[in-house]
Amino acid sequence: MLAAAEFAARRERFRKAMGQAVAVFAATPVAMRNNDVEHEFRQDSDLFYLTGFDEPECVLVLSTVHPEHRTVLFVRPRNPERETWDGPRAGVEGAVTRYGADAAFSMAELAAKLPEYLQDCPRLYYRLGRDRRFDARILDALDSVRAKARLGIMPPREIVDPGTIVHEMRLRKSAAEIETMLRAADITAKAHARAMEVAAPGRYEYEVEAELLRTFRAHGAERPAYGSIVGSGANATILHYRKNDRRLEAGDLLLIDAGAELEYYACDVTRTFPVSGRFSPAQRAIYDVVLAAQAAAIAAVRPGTTVPEVHRHALEVLVDGLVTLGLIQGPVASAIEEERYKPYYMHRTSHWLGMDVHDVGDYFVDKQPRALEPGFVLTIEPGLYIAPGSPCDATWHGIGVRIEDDVLVTNDGPHVLTAAIPKQAEELEQILGARAPA
Repeated sequence: MLAAAEFAARRERFRKAMGQAVAVFAATPVAMRNNDVEHEFRQDSDLFYLTGFDEPECVLVLSTVHPEHRTVLFVRPRNPERETWDGPRAGVEGAVTRYGADAAFSMAELAAKLPEYLQDCPRLYYRLGRDRRFDARILDALDSVRAKARLGIMPPREIVDPGTIVHEMRLRKSAAEIETMLRAADITAKAHARAMEVAAPGRYEYEVEAELLRTFRAHGAERPAYGSIVGSGANATILHYRKNDRRLEAGDLLLIDAGAELEYYACDVTRTFPVSGRFSPAQRAIYDVVLAAQAAAIAAVRPGTTVPEVHRHALEVLVDGLVTLGLIQGPVASAIEEERYKPYYMHRTSHWLGMDVHDVGDYFVDKQPRALEPGFVLTIEPGLYIAPGSPCDATWHGIGVRIEDDVLVTNDGPHVLTAAIPKQAEELEQILGARAPA
């Protein structure tokens, strides 16, 4: 886990950026799964980024207006009976001693205390619209402050999304964050290796998924970073396939999109391989095109490049391959201009990666694509998806390939955090050919 000093430094950077203001962050609401069973709780990423606090029913207040209370936490109080059922709580005392709050209160005191922190505060940083129930509590607090206007106490005059600050902070990864992401990548590599060991004709997609999840937890990851995609045969052409219930058959390709989440940091990796151990000629042709497109896109990752430029490098290779193989008509330039590739490549090549698998941070600044900077992490994930019935020769039908890695932008070029996970076709065939019989 990151050191308490890192969370404290983040809060200080946030306060410096917001000027004379107060910021309010609320915990993720607890969601019911069915009857009296709750979904697994995962803290709001922004609140966790600033505190490391992972309990539900929590509110963080950051202030540059209050003379003493710069970090305030409202939390669940200690409760021996409830802790018997749900586990230990930090409580009000722990919020101060363990999480660095200058002051802490029970959540029951929020309605009375929050207006005090908003008094004579010119600007409130709060994300309206995300949680309508908590929005009402913010509006009630503002009304309480407005009611004191005749006493010379003024409410905030503007409300600003705190993401304008904290999401820019999260986009630029520290050395400690990169180290955590590397450890998440190492766990993910172990899980993909195990998946390649067990995936064979006769197994089911869910059996492979089970090994991924087991390996994540066995090596300390709290959870998968997202729902694992384990798509065999034509299922690999479904971008967000999730049923994972088909029986693997000889000759199938298996597309696995799965990554571990470690200490709130995500890994996001896709590998595609032949479950029988060898690519067919058609599968290999498509695979080689996707792998070449990924290599071109990764090579383009450097400070000053933009995400659309990275996408363009991948797209040019993919379209050239589609034209060469006869799936679409050329020339390449007009095929790109007219988007003739769209039946087979319908998504972009990259997204930010960090605490969220589709992480925060603007892709455009002043309506222009933002330049990559050292410390940014993004995925590179080209693919080709030729669904049954596609308008091409049936030789290609049912082939789906995606290859995805996580790439850190550095001054020395791209650093592939997930490079340990095999993806060269010959290496995959060698690994798969060496498996013990299922």
